[in-house]
Amino acid sequence: MAIDGSFGRIRGVLFDIDDTLVDLEFSMTTALRDVSEHLLPGLDPAGWEKFGRIFTHETTHYYDRYLAGELTFNEQRLLRGRAALGHFGVDLGDGELSHLWLSEYSRLQPSYVRAFEDVAPVLDALDAAGIPYGAVSNNVHDYQRAKLDSAGLSRITVLVGTDTVGVPKPDPAIYLEGVRRLGTAPGDTLYIGDNRLLDADGSTAAGLLGVWLNRTGETAEGFAGREVDSLARLLAA
Repeated sequence: MAIDGSFGRIRGVLFDIDDTLVDLEFSMTTALRDVSEHLLPGLDPAGWEKFGRIFTHETTHYYDRYLAGELTFNEQRLLRGRAALGHFGVDLGDGELSHLWLSEYSRLQPSYVRAFEDVAPVLDALDAAGIPYGAVSNNVHDYQRAKLDSAGLSRITVLVGTDTVGVPKPDPAIYLEGVRRLGTAPGDTLYIGDNRLLDADGSTAAGLLGVWLNRTGETAEGFAGREVDSLARLLAA
């Protein structure tokens, strides 16, 4: 059996995508620096780290507004860029400068998308064991399809996006659509992702076996669910 027996009898596996299967933070921060260095000449490494953290972690409320239908995908991306640059005194504005910045970032960011090193061995083991797998993401299907393919993960053919069923995580319907497409039952389907609330708690509430992929060793007081620090921990010894 491919999956460690401590998780129970698992007949299917669903993955989150961003920062679970693919290193989205790396692709975002690398592209951000490429398109912003001319605006922030001489910024030191600590400054670039702060710049990336603002964009990737401190402005996610804009992404939440995109999921709620209040902003377009590019609008939330531009607002996050403005916030990060504004922290360092650069006003991106609403004109040609912002258009060029957004266009160049949108062009470059996909080229830096890569799968984590622990992904291929897990998928290989699932393939060998005949256990179906797929992905459920809080972004639209076509955008995530292109991301998986560019990261060398085209073998993940089951993919559910927010536009697939019209709701984002943690609505139970989005996880259950993934289960339906795998042809499994919720109770014997494992769902793993890096967001404790949306992935571990949300999928568990939908009846799946939720697992928090905590790559960074974040502490979460009161969390009593299953937690691993690598996808490799899913595999039987």
